[in-house]
Amino acid sequence: MSHVPQIKIPATYMRGGTSKGVFFRLEDLPARAQQPGVARDRLLQRVIGSPDPYAKHTDGMGGATSSTSKCVIIAPSSKPDHDVDYLYGQVSIDTEFVDWSGNCGNLSTGAGAFALHAGYIDPARVPENGICAVRIWQANINKTIIAHVPITNGQVQETGDFELDGVTFPAAEIVLEFIDPADEGEGEGGGAMFPTGNLVDELDVPGVGKLQATMITAGIPTVFVNAQDIGYTGAELQPAINDDKAALAKLEAIRVAGALRMGLIKTPEEALKRQHTPKVAFVAPPQDYLSSGNKQIHAGDIDLNARAMSMGKLHHAMMGTASVAI
Repeated sequence: MSHVPQIKIPATYMRGGTSKGVFFRLEDLPARAQQPGVARDRLLQRVIGSPDPYAKHTDGMGGATSSTSKCVIIAPSSKPDHDVDYLYGQVSIDTEFVDWSGNCGNLSTGAGAFALHAGYIDPARVPENGICAVRIWQANINKTIIAHVPITNGQVQETGDFELDGVTFPAAEIVLEFIDPADEGEGEGGGAMFPTGNLVDELDVPGVGKLQATMITAGIPTVFVNAQDIGYTGAELQPAINDDKAALAKLEAIRVAGALRMGLIKTPEEALKRQHTPKVAFVAPPQDYLSSGNKQIHAGDIDLNARAMSMGKLHHAMMGTASVAI
C-alpha cells in the first residue's frame, strides 16, 4: 500500500486573545515551504485540516471557525530595530486557499510570546521579572507592532487574572501597540486611513441597493455600515446571522462592494480568494444587550454597539484588528 512519507515539523499551538493558531519558526519548515507559494499553502492547510467538506477539522489542528483556523510563521526580523518578522495565514475551512492579505490582531499577542519561547530575543533584553517589549514587523501589512509580554523568573508568564470577553478562562495580559496603523505607508489597499478619500461613501450593493458606508484602513481594511440600514440592531449574536443564509449573503455582498470601492479587488470573483479582508462591521448607538458569554452589557458603559464578520461568519467576540478600525 502506498503512502506519503511522514515528516516532523516543530510547532507550537497557542492562543492569543480570542484566536488560536499553529506557530512555526521559518527555519523549521521544509525547504519548499520556506518560500511563499503552493507548497507552503498546502502544508498549512494539511496542518489545520483544510479543506474539510464536513467543516469540523477533525483531522487537523484547526477548530473549524475563523478564530481557530490560523497559522503563523515567525523569523528573525529583516528590518532594523525589530526583533521578529510575523507572517499570518488565515486558512479557509472548506475551500482550498490560505489568505495572506491581512493581520490577526489577537494572534499578534501570541507572536510576541512565541518570539521569546523560540529564542529570538536577545537574552540581555529579557528581564528576570517584568515586561519585555518585543518589536514585531507584521509582514502581511508592513507595519510595526510592539507586544509587551510579562516575564516571571525569566520565562513568559502565561497564567494571570486578566479576563477577556470571548475567552473562557483568565490568563496573563499582553498589551499591544499598533504603531502608525493607518499611515501613508505602502500597505496593501492604498495606505491612507480613508482609501476612497471620503468619510462616507454610497455603495450600490447588488441585492441590497444603495447604502452609506465608511471604509477605513487601520489595523485591517474594514467596511462600516449602520446596523439600522440593513435591518439589524447591532446587538445580534452569532445564531441570528450565521443561521440565516440570506443575512450571510447580504453581508458578503456589502463586503465585496466595499472591497471593490477600496481597490482591494478588481472583480467580484476575486473576493472568493480574499475572505480575510476587508472586514465588514455594522454599528449602532449604545444599547443594553446580552453578550455571547451571557454577560449583561449596559449602554452607559459603552460608546457604540459593533458586530463584525470574519471569513463569512459573525465573530463570537471582536477581532483585534477590527477593534483598531472601530
